Amino acid sequence: MTIDLQAKKAELLSKREELLNRLDAIKKDYASGLSADSEEQALQLENAEVLAEISRVTNEDLQKVTQAIERIEHELAQ
Repeated sequence: MTIDLQAKKAELLSKREELLNRLDAIKKDYASGLSADSEEQALQLENAEVLAEISRVTNEDLQKVTQAIERIEHELAQ
């Protein structure tokens, strides 16, 4: 069972890293600001709504993954 838990923990740690990278990419996209071109600005504003939702879902997933890692660590410590 310990081996299964350790494998699952490794999988979750990898998933957590992927989620953190996704959030970082979203933050960088926001930080780049708006284009000087008004048509490009319109597209960027539309994309901002999508990015906000992706960010929200990613944060929820990150919380679930972190909680799962904590449960596994607690189980392994016993």
